[in-house]
Amino acid sequence: MALTNAYCTLNELKAALRITDSVDDTLLENAINAAARLIDAYADRPFYNQGTAVRYYAANDNFICPIDDISGTAITLETATTQAGVYDVTWQPSDYQLEPLNGIANGQASPYTLIRAVGDYLFPSFQGQTFVKLTAVFGWAATPVQIQQANLLQASRIYKRYESPLGVAGFGDFGAVRVGRALDPDVAQLVDPFRRITNVG
Repeated sequence: MALTNAYCTLNELKAALRITDSVDDTLLENAINAAARLIDAYADRPFYNQGTAVRYYAANDNFICPIDDISGTAITLETATTQAGVYDVTWQPSDYQLEPLNGIANGQASPYTLIRAVGDYLFPSFQGQTFVKLTAVFGWAATPVQIQQANLLQASRIYKRYESPLGVAGFGDFGAVRVGRALDPDVAQLVDPFRRITNVG
């Protein structure tokens, strides 16, 4: 099985686990892929470059439109002034502002997640209908090192799970030691600063 949008390589995981043969390469790749998607779900965002695409959004109000992560400023922004599906206004760069400003959030590089109207146009806002059309490069230009480490740690945990039948990792003074559920706490600590918080209401 090949790696798909993973945040670490097979060789990196094998080095971390001190594995020198290729017997379990398929299991290791499965663990890497599963861990990467688990991280995406926990953070509520993927951390890979998704390429150029067209997506549609509903603005919060006339000035603010939350968007999926985009990794550059080269975008085409269009809005529909009369009905959804008819995008008759193309915005100029002077008409909007991408945020976080300068592509920096919490002191580190970040994709843009919001468009603010600052020029001649306002976002149409009609009961959550998609009146905003955005063409851009979605995702992250580079995967943060914390996410790479999180992928390694979680993939290691998933792989080691094969050695713990029925969730039993071993036996101690008080009986069976079981593998805990949910995300590894160290992985959660690495990913937490990147979690996307969506305000509802």
